[in-house]
Amino acid sequence: MAHLLIELFSEEIPARMQLQAARDFERLFGDKLKAQGLSWETLKAYVGPRRLALHVEGLPLEQAAVSEEVKGPKEGAPEQAMAGFLRKVGLTQDQLVLENGVWLARIEKPAKQTAEVLPGILEEVILVFPWPKSMRSGTSSFRWVRPLKRIIFLFDGAVIPFEIGGVASGNLTQGHRFLSSGEPFAVSDFKSYKQGLKDAFVVLDHAERQSIIIEKAYKVTAEAGCALMEDHGLLEEVAGLNEWPTPLLGDMDPKFLTLPPEVIKTSMRTHQKYFAVRDLSTQKMAAKFLIVSNMKAADKGAEIKRGNAKVLSARLSDGVFFWSEDNRKGNFDQWLAKLNGVTFHAKLGTMAQRVARIEALAGQLAPLLRADAGMASEAARLAKADLASYMVGEFPELQGIMGGYYAEAAKLAGDVSEAIREHYKPQGPSDSVPEGAVSAAVALADKIDTLVGFFAIDEKPTGSKDPFALRRAALGVLRILRQHNVRASLADLVALWYQTLLIYAGPNQAVYVDTENWRGSAGPRWAEGETEVYENYLRDFRAGLLESPVWVIPTDRDYDLDIKFEHVTNAPKVDNARLSFRDYRTVSAEFADFFADRLKVMLKDEGVRFDVIEAAFAAKDDDLVRTIARIRALEEVLSGKDGEALEAGFKRIANILNAETKKGAVPDHAPKVLPGAPEVEVTLVHKALSLAPTIDKQIDDERFAEALAALAALRPDIDAFLDGVLVNSEVPAERENRLALLNALRRLMDSVADLSKLA
Repeated sequence: MAHLLIELFSEEIPARMQLQAARDFERLFGDKLKAQGLSWETLKAYVGPRRLALHVEGLPLEQAAVSEEVKGPKEGAPEQAMAGFLRKVGLTQDQLVLENGVWLARIEKPAKQTAEVLPGILEEVILVFPWPKSMRSGTSSFRWVRPLKRIIFLFDGAVIPFEIGGVASGNLTQGHRFLSSGEPFAVSDFKSYKQGLKDAFVVLDHAERQSIIIEKAYKVTAEAGCALMEDHGLLEEVAGLNEWPTPLLGDMDPKFLTLPPEVIKTSMRTHQKYFAVRDLSTQKMAAKFLIVSNMKAADKGAEIKRGNAKVLSARLSDGVFFWSEDNRKGNFDQWLAKLNGVTFHAKLGTMAQRVARIEALAGQLAPLLRADAGMASEAARLAKADLASYMVGEFPELQGIMGGYYAEAAKLAGDVSEAIREHYKPQGPSDSVPEGAVSAAVALADKIDTLVGFFAIDEKPTGSKDPFALRRAALGVLRILRQHNVRASLADLVALWYQTLLIYAGPNQAVYVDTENWRGSAGPRWAEGETEVYENYLRDFRAGLLESPVWVIPTDRDYDLDIKFEHVTNAPKVDNARLSFRDYRTVSAEFADFFADRLKVMLKDEGVRFDVIEAAFAAKDDDLVRTIARIRALEEVLSGKDGEALEAGFKRIANILNAETKKGAVPDHAPKVLPGAPEVEVTLVHKALSLAPTIDKQIDDERFAEALAALAALRPDIDAFLDGVLVNSEVPAERENRLALLNALRRLMDSVADLSKLA
């Protein structure tokens, strides 16, 4: 068994690409080795600022011989088919074997020396390497993340001849750009390679560099009475920027501590790659910072710390200016005015239009979260204002956070400030859900506007593509609905969004049509029954004679929400004439399917059985909180003593009805007690008829577990009935009544969940 060492030495690789590059190198090279029939003991990639390396232990010195059998056409197949097969396998017909009327090609691949196979593997991997961005250097057409300088290609201690992009393989590499001598040195195996780099001030392993940073950072901060404010993303990045990491603790001017801590931390992280530090005595941010240097300085880093402190002061001075300017009186109104000139999306209008929609939605959704509607509307109106502030312009990642600070400085209500700060939450599975009712209402409104808006312009996620992060937004909506027990159907949420379009429409910009009362909104108004005027309006619009769009919103269904436009009185008047959206019914159906898929994914991640999820979803209840309650109830009952009885009873009924369905329609009328009916039949009819209203009441009260338990309790009576009578009686009336009884029982079970979906 032999060892393989590869190093691709280049100019500096961007830190954000390094860890994925190591994973890709391992995956691609391992797949190519397997395809060549080569096994190994260990395979590990290493990555740093200037090198991507791979070490493979336990490779055989030669491949195993391979015998492959390929099926060809049948005997007597057309001549063209046979000719194509012969070209494919590279044989003549007399080299084929005829077995059971089928031509077979037996291809023998002799063993090759592993050293002969490896160059082709490395070339294929390099040429298909999935760098997010790559470049050409010089006159070569070869692309790599940065100009390639050297290649180490050692197998069993010997250099394998290889060349790509004008760079030939060898056994030389280089150490640290500044701390080492700068001269290349030779290596013979992985051990000498790793030790040689260490002697030249390079720590090869990315994970080891992270450990060094953490260990030394904890030490220098503890000596100063401070603690490192951990940031795993930044740790990964600085480990990718430094070959010889040396943490140093610098001093910051205490006057900058008057800034919000998020501003200081973001400025340090974004621009300078510094870690923030917490004072252990106050548990607040300390007037210090931790820098990870790539140098081993003779003065113990004093000059490095002084220079970096100077740069940080300049950065934070800008922050002080932004903070001061952004806190001027009346800035919220100025920022909101600026949003009229900011496009959110070409098909969804400006940020001002988006804010108006969110404001309207928040006011309507607030009662469902037991929040004050006026406060929710006000928070939603101001939630996006900080996008026009100086600070968020410099640090976009602080949007919402800075708005909360500015709201506090303007002495707005605490719930409003909190809602502005938290309305982007949750932004991922590890992020928290807003706890306050007002915050949750605004966060829900923000996500509903994003989701329904992009569905309305037909910008839905497709396959793996989700450019507007709608799947993440949907999971955020689900978490808010679940945590705050929001009882609203998805259809209602879509309808609410479409109706917000009318709330802020300007004069003659939109017409709202109530299918019961025909009324206008924000434009011409018609009395009840004057449908001819509306029809003429719609005709002219479709003919292109009018620029004003028309939305037709159906209100002929019983919505759970009592929707009243009058609740929103301060909505801004925004020109909405140029926006057009897809039909409400189409969007509503797609929206429901999309959320069903997201909820299924969420529940499967929580460990819920897939068949249980499918059984509950078959009830087609678009109240997601209620659907989850069904799922949990079914899960609970199936895991208990009633589960077996419930499934067995349903299965016996379903088997008979499924067989009868193949013969024709099954009776669906209510069963009754026929004269002379056996006692077991009479008992089951009475129980089915008396249980039906009970089950309906339990479902209405969302006591699904009780309903399932009641159905499971029928098992003895179902068994006694099916064992004691002949369902397919020769007497037509008996047969019809008994099938109707079984069908009635199945409908009762299906009203809770479709048990046929259970595995």
